[in-house]
Amino acid sequence: MADTQEIIDIAIIGGGPAGVSAAIYAARAGFVPVIFEKTFVGGQIAQTSEVENYPGLGKIGAFELIQAFSAHLKLFPHRVVNAEIISVELNGDLKLLRTKDKEHAARRVILAAGAKPRKLGVPGEAEFAGRGVSSCAVCDGAFYRGKTVAVVGGGETALHDAAYLSRLCEKVYLIHRRREFRGNSVCGAPNIAITTPFLPLEISGGEAVESIKLKHAETGETAELPVSCVFVAVGTEPATRFLRGSLAMTENGQLLTNERMETEVSGVYAAGDARKTPLRQIVTAAADGAAAGSFAASSLK
Repeated sequence: MADTQEIIDIAIIGGGPAGVSAAIYAARAGFVPVIFEKTFVGGQIAQTSEVENYPGLGKIGAFELIQAFSAHLKLFPHRVVNAEIISVELNGDLKLLRTKDKEHAARRVILAAGAKPRKLGVPGEAEFAGRGVSSCAVCDGAFYRGKTVAVVGGGETALHDAAYLSRLCEKVYLIHRRREFRGNSVCGAPNIAITTPFLPLEISGGEAVESIKLKHAETGETAELPVSCVFVAVGTEPATRFLRGSLAMTENGQLLTNERMETEVSGVYAAGDARKTPLRQIVTAAADGAAAGSFAASSLK
């Protein structure tokens, strides 16, 4: 049974940029939002070292940006529950959110649990995260201006990333395990080196990435390429498994919303990387959260 002593007006699942922004806008509308976050406020910002594309801030350290988000949030009434939502019941006027040991009831729910980049699973990938291994070319590409980098992947994202980086970097190796790419974009820039069919074996370096070791998918021969960064573009996995069967989503698990961030279930909103969106950036997640928080609040008045 839900805790009948409290009915949350606006519950927000996820404490990344989308969740923080949603909470600020909901609080400014006169509510006390409750953020459910299993770790800490900040989300995927913590997976990088610097951010230089958030308007008005110039270049800022990731930890500094997380602190700024937290400090801004503290200016408004809110609560943070350090727990993971493992299941939900979203139909009905009251939405039920279950953690491992408790059930919460909410009138409005904003789903901002984000997404995690898929990994290559090779040695060096985790060790050099933020030091030459990145999952976001748009976020980190400018740090490698004039250098040689690699993009690993065969889908549309990898092709777009290679094209984007070709305008910044001296050379871009586009590495894919098959000869044919799944994406339809054409990478015609002269500084893009199509490197197929190769599998990544290891990412190496000292203080930062210096090379990537590859294995030919057909002959088994190995090669090592000198690169300053490896951009991993093998897809993302939205943190929406606990919502399957409850809401409409893409095959990949991205939640479907309208421009007001509303899902097809009344009173349930989605924001940030958890929803289907063409661009996954801190600023776009924050914008989604602003919309979700505003519309969720206005629906309660």
